[in-house]
Amino acid sequence: MTPERSTKLLKVLSKRQSNLTVVMENVHDPHNISAVMRTCDAVGIQDIYILNTKIPRHKKFGAKSSSSALKWLSVHQFDNAEACFKELRKQYEIILTTHLSSDAVDLYAIDFTKSVALVFGNEHAGVSEEVRNMADGNFIIPQMGIIQSLNISVACAVSIYEAYRQKKINGHYNQQSLSEQRMNGLMEEWGFNEGE
Repeated sequence: MTPERSTKLLKVLSKRQSNLTVVMENVHDPHNISAVMRTCDAVGIQDIYILNTKIPRHKKFGAKSSSSALKWLSVHQFDNAEACFKELRKQYEIILTTHLSSDAVDLYAIDFTKSVALVFGNEHAGVSEEVRNMADGNFIIPQMGIIQSLNISVACAVSIYEAYRQKKINGHYNQQSLSEQRMNGLMEEWGFNEGE
């Protein structure tokens, strides 16, 4: 790896946000997952979670829609919701699901300066009741139209760019969030990825 490339990767890692993540539950279309990966990379999310309890584990994701974002992210795959949430609870203070309910909070009322995990459901049924029951609450993206839903990749992009906005205002991107050990491990992994 060239010194210039090493400097670029270190700069990217210094902006990664260890206290923000996205969870995708039973998302069928691998292109939707890949589009979410691309947006996660863009806002500095390193860890993403894929939970498949009703569909088989994806063998591949849509390469065109991810623009190879997969190789720069840490993807944690689970086939058990409890095991997934056990891991999430170790890292994130608040877990919110996207669900249209009477107690749902507005996306723009979420405090993204805290440690937050956002759970997005599949294209047809949304977030399962099992997962909603394990979360701390629900949130909605305000909409003025008749159809009260967005494509998962769009919903995710809108949501995490609001997180980005709040984090940028509060200086989160000006301070290193990942530990030195984690950064070193990712640099080693990324150097390997570049040679593939």
